[in-house]
Amino acid sequence: MAVVPVVLSALVVMATGCQRSEPGVGPDERHTASAEPGVLLGAGDLGSNWHEDDVRTGLPPWPWEQNDCPAYQSSDYAAKSHRLAASERYYRPSDGSSLAHHVVETYEPGWAERNVTDVRRVLQRCASYLVQGARVSFEVVDPRYLGDAGILVRGRIERAGMPNTVTYVVMLRRGETVSTVRVPELGSQAALDSIAAKAVARLG
Repeated sequence: MAVVPVVLSALVVMATGCQRSEPGVGPDERHTASAEPGVLLGAGDLGSNWHEDDVRTGLPPWPWEQNDCPAYQSSDYAAKSHRLAASERYYRPSDGSSLAHHVVETYEPGWAERNVTDVRRVLQRCASYLVQGARVSFEVVDPRYLGDAGILVRGRIERAGMPNTVTYVVMLRRGETVSTVRVPELGSQAALDSIAAKAVARLG
């Protein structure tokens, strides 16, 4: 099956620390072993000035939660309750600026594709909203990023008297595996494209 790349942004997670534990997931959600750590990017895949943390296993919060968006209801998005396994890793730049993050999740049969649909709905419902005095917004930059099924979305946080914060997230689906890479603005489209291509290659 072809890799389906989608680039999206969960800005509040990176820039404001508003990510909370995942509500609306019952005790019957299936938690199994971690996804294969080998599918995670290494620090060198991001560049020479990045350092990687240890791999974390177990199911993290869904990468697309927007709990501070008034139009967001966690229970509207069923796919996240059908994840079977996950591995994640954080990456730290040498200059101490914004972190990067990569998580690979395995879904029950048929639910990885539904996850892509849920992500698109989040972006539509939470295209722009206020949180903690900041404006969070999402902009579709390229609806055909890395192929016919891909989209590129740039997320932005605007605060009065402060520089804007820009974040990109690359989400790739192969079968029932979903790979999501979140990076700060890198200064060039080529740098983002290179990381996305390496994430594709990691999926085999």
